[in-house]
Amino acid sequence: MPIVWMKRAKKMRLTSQIWVSAFLRAETVAGAYAAILRKGAAGAGAIFVVHNRLDSTYTVYSPAPQTVFEAGETTERRFEKVADAVGEEEIRAYLDRQVSFDPDCWIVETERRDPPAFLTVV
Repeated sequence: MPIVWMKRAKKMRLTSQIWVSAFLRAETVAGAYAAILRKGAAGAGAIFVVHNRLDSTYTVYSPAPQTVFEAGETTERRFEKVADAVGEEEIRAYLDRQVSFDPDCWIVETERRDPPAFLTVV
């Protein structure tokens, strides 16, 4: 019985709340400021990451589409860059559209010159 549980456990995905907590901690340890801009569903809300580049421009990463995952490989969260070096108004408009589509989503922001090192970007 434990062997079956262990096989299933390998395919489990972190909840959104735990992933966000780990991301915030990792960014803080790396010397960046990171915060939750919008708290979503604890279990499975989509996560959007806003990278404030500290030069009045922003980059936004959204969850990668399922087509980039291999069959049966869904445990790691992957992101795609959907906006790069754009202004705050464009970012707000994009995120407002996402929230209206998925009110359970999370929005986190990190402020650093370099891209976030703890995201898997495809």
